Amino acid sequence: MSLPRSPAALDALRRQVRLIELADCATGQVLPFGVPAIDERLPGNGLAMGALHEVAGGADGALHGAAAASFAAGILARAEGPVLWCLRQRDLFAPALAQAGLPPKRVIFAEAGDEAAILATMEEGLKYRGLAGVVGEVARLPMTESRRLQLAASESGVVCLAVRRWRNQQAAVDFGQPTASMSRWRITPMPSGPLPVPGIGRARWRVELMRHRGAEGKYWIVEGCDA
Repeated sequence: MSLPRSPAALDALRRQVRLIELADCATGQVLPFGVPAIDERLPGNGLAMGALHEVAGGADGALHGAAAASFAAGILARAEGPVLWCLRQRDLFAPALAQAGLPPKRVIFAEAGDEAAILATMEEGLKYRGLAGVVGEVARLPMTESRRLQLAASESGVVCLAVRRWRNQQAAVDFGQPTASMSRWRITPMPSGPLPVPGIGRARWRVELMRHRGAEGKYWIVEGCDA
């Protein structure tokens, strides 16, 4: 058996491998970001639905998780249906979610006493196919629990986003531990881009794809759009 050597043949083979990586999802559907540079990097040209994805903030965002939460909200704003958001503490700013396109009336907030309860609530929520997605704020995501979430998401076709937050920077090294998630992202705020109006800048972020099944890691500098 000879291997393809031309760039076109290799690209076609890579696309086939990426589609195979998505075969364990219930629907095989993806949600495009609408940014070609990002979508082209992902298997199926979008974020896999019916799968578990991890998101964390860079630098101080590893503690407060503001950029990571906005990233998750922006994803689910483009999906249909209500969102189950499992909270660890009462500091989620609803107007910021609305600014990302996810109005509070679409969100079901579930406050749990500890991370074990959050993970259990996430798994239970993933059983309901009518949800746009399930979000949970957790510091630790052990392999067993992540496998349970991935399995529940793949069976229902509901996307699951684990927003990773830690109490201190030392604990954030846990983000490097292996899990069963489909992808892992890190979102870091960047200096605003200049606008013609003095004192106002366009928000910018470094969006880093740290790991993805069937794809190579990469980062992009993205900015907020007028819409």
